[in-house]
Amino acid sequence: MRSPFEPYFLFASLNQNLIFLFGNYKALNRMKKRNILTLLLGLTIGVLLGFTLLRGPIDRGMVEQAAALIGLEMTPAEVDSMLPGLEEQQTAYQSIREQDIPNGLTPALLFNPLPQGFEVPSDEEAIAFNLPKYVKLPENREELAFFSVAELSALIKSRQISSVELTKFFLERLKKYDPGLHCVITLTEERALAQAKQMDEELGRGFYRGPLHGIPYGAKDLLAADGYKTTWGAMPYKDQMLNYDAAVIEKLDAAGAVLIAKLSMGALAWGDVWYGGKTRNPWNTEQGSSGSSAGSASAVSAGLAPFAIGTETWGSIVSPATVCGVTGLRPTFGRVSRYGAMALSWSMDKIGPICRTAEDCAIVFEAIRGKDQRDPTTVDAAFNYNHKLEAKQLRVAYLKKDFEGDYGFKANDSLALAKLRQLGIVLVPIELPEVPDISFILSAEAAAAFDELTRSGKDDLLVRQIRNAWPNSFRQSRFIPAVEYIQANRLRTAMIEEIHKRLKEVDVFIAPSWSGDNLLRTNLSGHPCVVLPTGFRDGTPTSITFCGQLYGEAAILKLAAFFQANTAFHLKHPEGF
Repeated sequence: MRSPFEPYFLFASLNQNLIFLFGNYKALNRMKKRNILTLLLGLTIGVLLGFTLLRGPIDRGMVEQAAALIGLEMTPAEVDSMLPGLEEQQTAYQSIREQDIPNGLTPALLFNPLPQGFEVPSDEEAIAFNLPKYVKLPENREELAFFSVAELSALIKSRQISSVELTKFFLERLKKYDPGLHCVITLTEERALAQAKQMDEELGRGFYRGPLHGIPYGAKDLLAADGYKTTWGAMPYKDQMLNYDAAVIEKLDAAGAVLIAKLSMGALAWGDVWYGGKTRNPWNTEQGSSGSSAGSASAVSAGLAPFAIGTETWGSIVSPATVCGVTGLRPTFGRVSRYGAMALSWSMDKIGPICRTAEDCAIVFEAIRGKDQRDPTTVDAAFNYNHKLEAKQLRVAYLKKDFEGDYGFKANDSLALAKLRQLGIVLVPIELPEVPDISFILSAEAAAAFDELTRSGKDDLLVRQIRNAWPNSFRQSRFIPAVEYIQANRLRTAMIEEIHKRLKEVDVFIAPSWSGDNLLRTNLSGHPCVVLPTGFRDGTPTSITFCGQLYGEAAILKLAAFFQANTAFHLKHPEGF
């Protein structure tokens, strides 16, 4: 059986012979001119033959080896019957690759997280945030760095400080501390000052847009912002200009928020390493901030922005929010439009806020949620957040088996559960279905999203080139069969149905942030979560995660705000900032 790699070996051998002969002048001089010409002709034919073999037809050996790779056995006759069809498919693949398929083009197959019989909540009620009636401007302006969005909102509304003053304050902090944290890719200073000026003028005329009026914020640099680079944290795209605003940026503009920076992210949304370095954890700058919403979490933690926008596909809000000791909301899949955001996994990508408090997350989420015709996965669903709701009315469960394991945050998790019980929350033990081995769904979709990058060879420009990094993952994922991808999504449907059955009597369920399979499970199923700090371990923050029903953000944020109203972990901030 001929190896599919034989043409490569043949071409290499021919090439070596050419190099030897043309480098050995004495050998050539001893040969007759006619013999030299004959040799050159033979070598030329050989090289052309090598190229023909390299680009030649699919043969039985290639198919048999490919079949072995995916665990199939076929007879020689069965393989021979496939060969013409495989040639046709290869032609179709080439035709596809000749098309311009931008990253943002959505596949025709859309993920739907709704189990059978589930009704999307549609009855809107009046939002009731816990906004302070009066906040005094501190004598030491540096204290503003760690004020919540709600507190800063009160200061702006009462006109104790202008949006321009506040914007300049945070821009200066970004300039001062970014050299040590590497959390900024691009400052949007000109745009920010113009927006802030407009917000002050509007307030002067009596027009107030709401609690985000004049509040500065940062956005993960996978969100397009007109007039500024959108680099995706990756060297191949470091000069990319997308001349429009992402839907989230549009919505925050409408709410009066002021974009001050495009914040760092792990290259193509993996980790905390980007083309400008590693984003640092403000609690320990020898460590990375985790990712991929690396700069968003780092900047909020260090008091460089009152809030930031992050994204999550599999842990990219939960993980950096944990490491940096801040509060993050990963909304239900389809809650927030991804128009203008880099696509990594069309069935798993989600956009959410990273803030100091759960209440702040609720304020920002209210501004960015909603249906958008440009993102066909988005839905209209009610968000009935009410800080006056009695938290004890919530039906709260916890993943008993996960909390009983031996893991790093166990001590603080146990104290957090005990605190909730002390506050009158009844915790009911539950178990959720095991997660089938289908995480390669993300890998397959990511490889498709960056197909051109892989085929062009420009993936070599990415900083991280280790085995556990995108370049290798993209290449490896080319070998995921389409049939297995579909089968994995069918198992995903079964898991969603089973989760729905087990959560019918539950409003909120609590899980360890990193231990167990819940992070993967809920990212695959589309369920929302809020991650919040619970103390420290070895000098760096720990967290716990409150998860909810699909479109149940109001309940999980209410319980998180209740917990934070009775603890002070979210009020801690790193020294030196």
